[in-house]
Amino acid sequence: MAWSIDRKSKKPIYKQIADYIENGIADGTFPSDKKLPSERFLAKELNVNRSTVVAAYDELESNGLIQQDRGSGTTISKDIWGITKKRIPSWNGYIEAGSFLPNLPVAQRIRKEMEKQKMINLASGELSEDLFPIKVLREITNTQSFIGRLGYDHPQGSEALRISITKHVKEFRNIKTSPSSILITSGAQQALHLIVQCLLRPGDSVVIEDPSYHYSLPIFKSAGLKIFYLSVGNKRVNPSELLELHKKHRIKMIFLNPAFQNPTGDSLRRDQLKAILEISSENGIPVVEDDPYSLTSFNGKEVPTLKSMDNNGNVLYISSLSKIVASGLRIGWIIGPISVIERLSDAKQQVDFGHSSYTQWIANDFLESKHFDSHIKNLIRELEKRRNQIVSSLDYFLDDQVEFNIPQGGIHIWCKINSNIDEIKLLEQSISQGVIYVPGSMMGSKKLFARFTFAREQEDAINEGIRRFSNALNSLK
Repeated sequence: MAWSIDRKSKKPIYKQIADYIENGIADGTFPSDKKLPSERFLAKELNVNRSTVVAAYDELESNGLIQQDRGSGTTISKDIWGITKKRIPSWNGYIEAGSFLPNLPVAQRIRKEMEKQKMINLASGELSEDLFPIKVLREITNTQSFIGRLGYDHPQGSEALRISITKHVKEFRNIKTSPSSILITSGAQQALHLIVQCLLRPGDSVVIEDPSYHYSLPIFKSAGLKIFYLSVGNKRVNPSELLELHKKHRIKMIFLNPAFQNPTGDSLRRDQLKAILEISSENGIPVVEDDPYSLTSFNGKEVPTLKSMDNNGNVLYISSLSKIVASGLRIGWIIGPISVIERLSDAKQQVDFGHSSYTQWIANDFLESKHFDSHIKNLIRELEKRRNQIVSSLDYFLDDQVEFNIPQGGIHIWCKINSNIDEIKLLEQSISQGVIYVPGSMMGSKKLFARFTFAREQEDAINEGIRRFSNALNSLK
């Protein structure tokens, strides 16, 4: 047999065998008037367990390609070409062939575990429901002041909301813009997708931080981009390192999360922001600034944004209400040059014909209300309490087993684990203990880290979650 299994491939062996048989049926290697090789023969020829061949044949049979009859062997289905009934598509082939890559298996596992009610959730990057301004939002929806349209809205989103965002970013983030320079998106995630899909080409080189939230996103690889990493340490990014990356790889775009970065919780200093803008301006490299957390400063000090210092239109600014109001509203926005915003809004129209009028109305009324400022102040107080709790719990239960910097805003704390253990085993053991978090390898190239989110659970659950994590860690030593 000329064909052989690729044992280095990530594709399971039984799937490789199933694909080989399916392709052989299509090209005539396996004639329709003859039996297929027996399970025992194939297992011997391919040097695999018979159960592996059985799994391959079972998949082919479920897809309508073959039929297995005890005593008479395995044959190609007589109905394969639709003579008496329609053939079932080989859905696994379609799933694997798609250009839009799935989330990492670990990310899929974490998402499933987060759905379990008894699991203490230190993984999900969202606020708990008690931090949502539910009472105010209910008051807004109970009024008769709906100002939106029930038909398709403006391609860039509700004009009223874009005007409100213009005022909001000027007051709270010192960013001067206009409604025509804003596109409303379905959260920051859609904003990133639009930028990557519309402004970059396969083979383009981009820079992301290491570690960062962007590290775990498959959108960059789906788009065929070359990804280069800007190391993040105690002093955050080094602008000179960014310049070196550009000289070597001709960087087309830079993706940064400057304020209370996910996962480290650190912020870029003003001098670092200026240096990055200088590199951007001198080399014509656009910067995508992802800013979910700049309003959550615990010490009350203003956190500067790149966009507020951008005088040349080099920065595409992304933000949303997901991390400061409610993730379910799905309200995000991009601020950038009008020509770019029009290109991105055209693409968004192709995807969903524009954003929901109803949630835009709610977001607009909340931003315009007197309650927004008081909500943010209350949110900061509550997040700081939870930050203090997780710091106290880490010190008490783990002591010198972990190292971390105390974040001054945001919702994450980034811990270095001072033990040489298997990250996946630690995650599995933690899940068995009833706590979920994000292992460091999902966020960056370095292992033996963990990201704990303290916005999703209240103080008592945070304390219990860290205790359970400590038990899991100690059980593996």
